[in-house]
Amino acid sequence: MSGSVVLLHLAGAVALMLFATRMVKTGVERAYGDVLRHRLRATMRNPVMAVLTGCGLAVALQSSTAVTLLVGSFAGAGIVSGAAGQLAVRGAEIGSALVAKLLTFDLTLLVPLCLIAGTVMFMATERRDWRQTGRILIGVGLLILSLEMIGQASEPLRNSQLMPLIINYFSSDSITTYLLAALITWLFQSSIAAVLLMATLAGRGLITPELGVVLVLGVNLGSSLIAPMLTRSAPPEVRIVPVGNLLMRGLGSLIMLVLIMTFKPDVSFLGRSAPDQIVNAHILFNVLILLAGLPLAGLVYRASEKIVALGTTPQPAVALEVVELSALNESALDTPSQALANATREVVRVCEIVEIMLKRIIELYEDADPAKIKALAALDDRVDRKHAAIKLYLAKITRNPLTEDEALRCQELIGACVKLEQVGDIIVRNMLVHVRKKLERGLEFTPEGWQELCAFHSSVLANARLAFNVLVSRDPETARQLVLEKDLLREREKETSASHFLRLREGTAKSVETSSIHLDTIRDLKQINSLLAYIAYPVLEERGLLGGSRLKAG
Repeated sequence: MSGSVVLLHLAGAVALMLFATRMVKTGVERAYGDVLRHRLRATMRNPVMAVLTGCGLAVALQSSTAVTLLVGSFAGAGIVSGAAGQLAVRGAEIGSALVAKLLTFDLTLLVPLCLIAGTVMFMATERRDWRQTGRILIGVGLLILSLEMIGQASEPLRNSQLMPLIINYFSSDSITTYLLAALITWLFQSSIAAVLLMATLAGRGLITPELGVVLVLGVNLGSSLIAPMLTRSAPPEVRIVPVGNLLMRGLGSLIMLVLIMTFKPDVSFLGRSAPDQIVNAHILFNVLILLAGLPLAGLVYRASEKIVALGTTPQPAVALEVVELSALNESALDTPSQALANATREVVRVCEIVEIMLKRIIELYEDADPAKIKALAALDDRVDRKHAAIKLYLAKITRNPLTEDEALRCQELIGACVKLEQVGDIIVRNMLVHVRKKLERGLEFTPEGWQELCAFHSSVLANARLAFNVLVSRDPETARQLVLEKDLLREREKETSASHFLRLREGTAKSVETSSIHLDTIRDLKQINSLLAYIAYPVLEERGLLGGSRLKAG
């Protein structure tokens, strides 16, 4: 087999590994993202729990970078302290290293099991949580399969005459090796993928343990660079935690590299085989950084603040009047097609405001204050103003002769605009009342109840985005999916209510205190979902896909 073919197979295997890692990460985020964020926010006050929570999140998300970005956003919003954020990131690095360790075991039997179970779960149901769990299982199966493919693809390299020369060169040039590993990790956007690649190659005898340890240090440098690069345009408060991670982990890896180059220690104590030694070195390094970070968390955070401040250019204060632009151009009224396009643009802006309101309301249930409540109510005022302007504009369009399609589109936009205005009213007049009640009485949901609310809200938010897409694209398949999701949400509401009443029957104190808020919120979210599903009906009716008020089979 030629060298180019070997490299092609190896590149394909690495590509599959990166894709599988991302597949698992996105599946977990979509299925459990809100719950994981809630747990993170709830446990960050205790240093030990901050470390353990960060570790658990990294295992779940398959990414320490994702945890770093999440913690950085919380620290920027003032939800967690900077020192606690640094400790959570330290725990995340250990969790990421433990995932790499787990995947070095012989898990070949899991490949068919994960692929079969994941495919069945993904294809046998329309429930979003089951489909995302299936996605996660398929990702895990593909990840393990990719490691086998990397091993098989790299097998011919063992007999290559060029490979020993390359290994000898890198073994004698630790700095180049260190920087190359950092570059590979930054390109992969994943320390787990980089460590697994090196461990697999070491298992084939292509990388010596001593070289592997230097590569691991480079991996940690590259991984610590990812989050600061991704947040370089973010507000200064959000960038502090990623920069602090770079200080601890990046600087720590450089110090360890100098020590290894100076003393050349024996690495046999790290494990029996080369892959074990490489992965264990990765774990040990991050444990040492954690131990060093415990007493230095506050100091590192203050240093990070100063570094971020140095790179922040003060913006000159310029007094500009904020003008709310409108797409409702009166001069286009004589051309109905253009006027309808303008109205569609304006309705899309209403969709954006409603989406913001829907996202913020669940945040207020957990962390509310009068200023945030007032800001959300102000958004509803904007929806009302735009709703009135759009209705008047569409009424003016109908003064001109319209084709049948234009008349239908006009009615469709009026209907969508009315439903969006009603959604805003439910959020402000109903759900915001629940928020005030919870805040004034100091009530707390049970962990199970809050998880159910978050999951139910996530489904409604996802359906809202589908509805907004249908409004623009008028895609019948998306419209059909939206109506199917409405039926699935009805079943989820029954399950959620049953679970809540079970906790009431068991006498759970928090369930009793928050019962009316819990049930009323579920009812409001279900009503919002029904209003948004209405947007799909004109599209389905136009294509004959509705039987009465229900979807036709198939």
